Amino acid sequence: MTDIWLEVGFGGGEHLAAQARRHPEIGFIGCEPFVNGVARLLAMVERDRITNLRVFDDDARILLNRLTDASIGRVFILFSDPWPKKRHHKRRFLREETLRSLARVMRGGGALRFATDDMGYVSWTLEHVRRNPDFAWTATCPDDWRRPPPDWVETRYEAKARATERTCIYLDFQRSGRGREDPT
Repeated sequence: MTDIWLEVGFGGGEHLAAQARRHPEIGFIGCEPFVNGVARLLAMVERDRITNLRVFDDDARILLNRLTDASIGRVFILFSDPWPKKRHHKRRFLREETLRSLARVMRGGGALRFATDDMGYVSWTLEHVRRNPDFAWTATCPDDWRRPPPDWVETRYEAKARATERTCIYLDFQRSGRGREDPT
């Protein structure tokens, strides 16, 4: 494997399975605590004979604590539950302590990809990630967050958002240069 990519909360697994099929040279880890999502992904893995993907069927924060420093090249957090009520914000994944863990496990130059259709979650994410010195927002123009990256795979939650005409936002951040550098 030339790299390892991590998807947090893979839902039905369509994005994760498609990325694994497209990049057989990359190792993939998917984290999802809900059994229905894990079952859907495992059915795709079996059907398509995907061999470069592993599943962690629990909270991704547990896995982050066990990963070695600078071991992950890309992290995907796509259309996760925005926990819109203020009293639930503590459940949002991209918080100060989780960003510290991500910074530790991601290599220098690695990508953190976040997508949502919840504008409150966009603001929250920009505020928290931009405040962290280990990550830089890579956007240079509005199209950088209005359009998905070129290698994008639509998720079912994204399709649901589009079907109800909700705006989808795509935020890319880069891990600062500390740690093993990007081999590409």
